[in-house]
Amino acid sequence: MAILQRRPESTTLRLRLPRAAAAGLFLLASLVATARAGDPVPFAARAGLDVARNAAGAWSPEAVLVYVENDDALDGSGAAVRWGYLFYSPSLDKSRVYSIRAGRIVVAEYLDMKFEAPPLATDWIDSGAALEAAERDVGREFRQKSGGRLSTMLLMRGAFQDKNPDQTTWTLVYTAPNVPSLFVVVDASEGKVRRTWRG
Repeated sequence: MAILQRRPESTTLRLRLPRAAAAGLFLLASLVATARAGDPVPFAARAGLDVARNAAGAWSPEAVLVYVENDDALDGSGAAVRWGYLFYSPSLDKSRVYSIRAGRIVVAEYLDMKFEAPPLATDWIDSGAALEAAERDVGREFRQKSGGRLSTMLLMRGAFQDKNPDQTTWTLVYTAPNVPSLFVVVDASEGKVRRTWRG
């Protein structure tokens, strides 16, 4: 705080310093706002599907979507700046994943491991609707009591559903320090919670 300790030589100097500081803060705020304006905007899972599907169709016309998962942190509305979409080609017997960010493909690669999964139903609800269902049921309570957060959302057919293995479901994973994670399975057609467990 050397400026405050300096002996003022005029009232003009004392007035100009705060104005200069204010101008500097304004410029800094403008630069930060500009940087933030260029940041990728989080989007719901369906928003990136067309880009991924078009790329998968160019790779293999009969490719089907079998898996969706967030590739970046999720926000409170079930959106992320990156989503991954996995497609399977029966004729090629290969799987290829596309990671979408800001409306563009940032990763496109073959899946090394064997991933046998049936195609997803076409009428699946978006990630935001699935999160709303999970939050109403158990998610909000878990976050508030445990200081937890939603870490993963994945869309599959036949996952964690022994009673109805043909059903397409969202599985949401909540995590918190020092407590078991919370798993919530949401019916991707009707938007209802079908199963929850801790593990």
